[in-house]
Amino acid sequence: MLLAQDGFKHVVYFDTDQYVVPSTERNRILLFIQELKQVEIERIEIYGFCDDRGTDNYNQILSQQRADAIKAIFSKNNVEESRITNVDGRGEILLNIVREDDLNEIRGLNRKVEIIIMPLIKEAEPIEIVALKPDDSDKLIKDDVKVGDKILLKNLLFKVNYSYLEPESKKVLENIAKELIVHDDIHFIIQGHVCCTENARDAVDRRTRKRNLSVARAKHIYDYLVRKGVSKSRMKYVGLRRKFPLGKGDKFDRRVEILVTHIAEKN
Repeated sequence: MLLAQDGFKHVVYFDTDQYVVPSTERNRILLFIQELKQVEIERIEIYGFCDDRGTDNYNQILSQQRADAIKAIFSKNNVEESRITNVDGRGEILLNIVREDDLNEIRGLNRKVEIIIMPLIKEAEPIEIVALKPDDSDKLIKDDVKVGDKILLKNLLFKVNYSYLEPESKKVLENIAKELIVHDDIHFIIQGHVCCTENARDAVDRRTRKRNLSVARAKHIYDYLVRKGVSKSRMKYVGLRRKFPLGKGDKFDRRVEILVTHIAEKN
């Protein structure tokens, strides 16, 4: 299951002029649905596409039929229909030809349905687990961690109005990375927060002058973990602006948390 920046993503491919799901693709999507049982879903988006052949009207209808076919599979496999918020046919995808002999391959990749699963971001108070210090034997990730747990990285503090850490937090982040590498079965979302804005707005990152400080803080941690060897497929990042203040002071609202979205079975 691919964890993309905009949610879990799965692609189903179709034969020419067909909206019946091929057997191999049906098996793949059933495996995908099975994996989703470990994810608390906020919404499901389904988008159908066609290649460049056929009239606009024909392709619009066919792309919608493909999207509807995927929705039917979800419904028959005990996925709540209320979670499916979009089932849209998007018509044809224009060719982007690199070489003439790529034509059939490109068209084959354009006959598809894209499924995007957005996991639920809980508003519950985070579990306060103190991140590792160099001489601390306590573990950040407990043995009983489960999907939906939110881990507040308590000693990971950011400089006011910036997306980089206070100097004393750098060693903390290093130890967090080491533990996440060991626990390679855990998939998660890095959630960035800010303090001191009105109406749950994001704050301005003084380094870039963009109003995306909560996103920038989450991405700062994401980029560091990637450099340290944590697989991109295990994580994504989001900015939650000032939606969830802790009520413990501005210093603690300039924070990031880890939301556990999936725990893979170990071999």
